[in-house]
Amino acid sequence: MLDIKLLRNDPEGVKTRLQARNADPSAVDVVLDLDSQLRANKSEGEQLQADLNSSSKSIGALMKDKKLEEAEAAKARTREMGDQIALLAERRRSLEEELDAKLFLIPNLPHETTPPGDEENFQIVKEGAATRKFNFAPKAHWDLATDLGIIDFARGTKLSGSGFVLYKGIGARLERGLVQFMLDLHQDKHGYTEWATPFFLSRESMKASCHLAKFTPEMYHDAEDDLFALPTAEPALINIHRDEILDGRDLPLKYVAYSPCWRREAGAAGKDTRGLLRVHQFDKVEMVKYTLPETSYDEMESLLTDATDVLDALGLPYRIKLLAGGDISFAASKCYDVEAYAPGVDSWLEVSSCSNCEDFQSRQGNIRFRREPGAKPEFPHLLNCSGTALPRVLAALLETYQEADGSVRIPDVLQPYLGGLSVLTKG
Repeated sequence: MLDIKLLRNDPEGVKTRLQARNADPSAVDVVLDLDSQLRANKSEGEQLQADLNSSSKSIGALMKDKKLEEAEAAKARTREMGDQIALLAERRRSLEEELDAKLFLIPNLPHETTPPGDEENFQIVKEGAATRKFNFAPKAHWDLATDLGIIDFARGTKLSGSGFVLYKGIGARLERGLVQFMLDLHQDKHGYTEWATPFFLSRESMKASCHLAKFTPEMYHDAEDDLFALPTAEPALINIHRDEILDGRDLPLKYVAYSPCWRREAGAAGKDTRGLLRVHQFDKVEMVKYTLPETSYDEMESLLTDATDVLDALGLPYRIKLLAGGDISFAASKCYDVEAYAPGVDSWLEVSSCSNCEDFQSRQGNIRFRREPGAKPEFPHLLNCSGTALPRVLAALLETYQEADGSVRIPDVLQPYLGGLSVLTKG
């Protein structure tokens, strides 16, 4: 959630920055109008309360002086003011709820380095290892996985419908090995603390991480218990410190978690949904940082490096895109996408998204820190990054390391997680 003081102090500047991410600037005027009404309501209520207090005191004096008629008139005025105060309080609660609801729906303001405009205005800021040159026509991962017997797409659909897959045998072990490799890398090399979180979160938690503002249609929701299946472990890691005051001397906090993720992919019509490219349930390793405001963009660059270390270790070609304002997530000020190249489908596949949300989520979740004991609480900056998403990494791995005979070589770093296996072969 934005600080309403930003809107009060620089409404036109806020509108300009919202337009840079293709958001409706008129929402600023709506919020400021409600804010003006609320402040006027509070001022009127405070004046009435002062008048009521004065009138109440006068009643005693009038009664003492035997001015009964005047005392009764004062009592009547006091009752009338009490009724007015009650009505104002009711209206104030309504205004506060409406203001919070409208402010909640305004996205974060893009950072000055975020390119303005639509999705196509991204910038390529880095490319990793060169793409492999093949002396044969590389196959798509769904053909490779089916021929190797490691993923059963048909039975996954039979069990749960389209967008669900079954990993089988060494395929299941490879998936699990990738998760373990990523967790080990982020803990042992990068210094993250691992959390094993619940896979379902309350409405309050999802609201605190700002996922309810625009992400709701994508999430699976249990109406009876009002719980949401994780679309990513990010909201779980953020809510660990909801309504808490942290010791600023402990920042940055670096957290990592594995979770299965569920997304309805309601907007996937017309997109390539074959194989592992777009599924409803997938595994992902997520990293979150709680940082000091003044260091958050340096921490963002190191967070991005932590994600690309996964791809470097796996030997997968990748590129990094700086997203335009119209393509960043609701809570983000700046966002990089990391895409791995999949030669079988000849496509760049998004495997990680790295975002700096500044104090947008911490303000919504009431997460604060003190620089020293007794200091005024401040809002930390919150950063998140996939480290990484499994299905597309696995797709890129299978397609990159395939051989002409249909076998697939296993990167050296994964072999210990597969009992020393170095090649996937048919049968």
